[in-house]
Amino acid sequence: MTTSPQTLDRAGIALRIPHRGSMCLLERLDGWDAETIRCSTTTHRQPDNPLRTASGLLAPNAIEYAAQAMALHGGLLASEGSAPSAGFLASARNLRTTVARLDEVEGRLQVEARRLSGDAQQVMYAFSLHDDSGRLLADGRAVVVLNTPLATLDTSKES
Repeated sequence: MTTSPQTLDRAGIALRIPHRGSMCLLERLDGWDAETIRCSTTTHRQPDNPLRTASGLLAPNAIEYAAQAMALHGGLLASEGSAPSAGFLASARNLRTTVARLDEVEGRLQVEARRLSGDAQQVMYAFSLHDDSGRLLADGRAVVVLNTPLATLDTSKES
């Protein structure tokens, strides 16, 4: 019997979440268990970060970093050999930020998500982002809805 790894690099993470290329924001899985996942990254400092605007990488983008950690957690919790449940971020609540921009944070971002509750249809997580010194940058809660097909555009009916 094989088990999910305790640590992964960016390539290993990209195999387990739907985000590809520069949109895969996490660089390292630092540890996880049934309730919590801890990841880290320096992608917030990259000039080509796909979430960066002319104003920089604004703090509310912490939600996307946390959502990717949640997706990775779901993938790691999936039964061996099964695909993780498809999901989408349904809500983010109680977002608090202590910085205006993430791209000004030196060092690595530490991303943690803790599963609070859930079932086969939805999961609720609390999340936080810290800098290398442990300073809180952002925290909040998020709900992910699972196993719900998203509407797709049917281009075969266009004239």
